[in-house]
Amino acid sequence: MFVTQIGIDLGTVNVLVYVRGRGIVLQEPSLVALALADQRIVALGEEARAMLGRTPESIEVMRPMRDGVIADYMVTEAMLRYFIIKVCGRLQLMFGGKPDIAISVPVGVTSVEERAVRDAAIAAGGRSAHLVPEPFAAALGAGLPIHTPTGNMVVDIGGGASEAAVVSMNGMVVASAVRVAGLKIDEAIATYIRKKHNLMIGEQTAEDIKIQIGSALPMEEELALEVRGRDQVAGLPRTIRVSSNEITEAIAEPLMAISGVVRAVLEKTPPELASDIIDRGMVLVGGGALIRNIDRYLTKETGVPCFVAENPMACVAIGAGRALEQLETLKKSMPQL
Repeated sequence: MFVTQIGIDLGTVNVLVYVRGRGIVLQEPSLVALALADQRIVALGEEARAMLGRTPESIEVMRPMRDGVIADYMVTEAMLRYFIIKVCGRLQLMFGGKPDIAISVPVGVTSVEERAVRDAAIAAGGRSAHLVPEPFAAALGAGLPIHTPTGNMVVDIGGGASEAAVVSMNGMVVASAVRVAGLKIDEAIATYIRKKHNLMIGEQTAEDIKIQIGSALPMEEELALEVRGRDQVAGLPRTIRVSSNEITEAIAEPLMAISGVVRAVLEKTPPELASDIIDRGMVLVGGGALIRNIDRYLTKETGVPCFVAENPMACVAIGAGRALEQLETLKKSMPQL
């Protein structure tokens, strides 16, 4: 019987779903709007994102995932079920066509956290659930030759965590993670604007600033953006103009933590694989890879060439799906699959 195979990148900020034979079929924010009185789900995904920072006190918009792991089990399960139904269709799930699921998990998750992800995937409608470490899925999705005895380094800058790993012979040789990524960068921008300009801005505004003018290194042609928020002193709405070089200054600290995790992995890499990495460079994936000049920044900090993958946002979901296609081969080197 034909079984749908799906790979899920269950991220802190976004959920991406890859279906074998169809590619990426869904990309939505991992946000849920809850009615506080009875804990009823009001909206999920894109619909909940539109409500962020705009709801009355009776409704809370929350992230059920925190730092790449489940923070609220019941809400995560409901969110997963919503996305699986959206991809597979309610009828297929009702009449026994449950999908095989491969789901990404961060490096260093505990067995309790692993079990929570696996249970949530099964409860949400999966026939089977396999857990794939995020950097490994990223390397597979980016098309790196991970089955060969050569060193392939991948750096995944997500929403809740940044991870770096060296992959060789279908396994991870060295891996490390830090819980500093996209959300911490947004926080740093909001804090900087509050301290320097006395302006309070929301999470979504901070993310828009990062996307539109954020850069890891000062830019030759400076970009600028008008930012609206609430004046801290007067308490009234106000508009200011922010430059890309100011944002570079604002995000310097979280970027130092990310380059620190890359360095930690390089320091632990066996010499033979380290020489491969110097030749081939490291590949950047995840939403954070889209920040301007982050590849140049990491090259400058580590001395190792750095490249952004072709579709950095989708690499982990694609890799999780491909891991499901090569399950028997990968199980020999990664029995936990």
